[in-house]
Amino acid sequence: MKLLAGRKKHAVEEENKDTKKKEELMKELLEVQKSLDRAYENFSYVVDPELIDCCIYELNAGQERYKFLMKQMKDV
Repeated sequence: MKLLAGRKKHAVEEENKDTKKKEELMKELLEVQKSLDRAYENFSYVVDPELIDCCIYELNAGQERYKFLMKQMKDV
């Protein structure tokens, strides 16, 4: 009986860890989404070629970060 209770406790702890990890990933995803929104907005207003390059770099970095976090979310 103790063995079964121990397994249940362990399963609940693992589930709690996964839930916490998913919540953290969701927060990060939302932050990246906000960052991407700002980068798209900036991109639509800049005219200087160097600033355009900077915006493109920001967008690419944000998109890669978003993909990475989505992959992490699927693996949890």
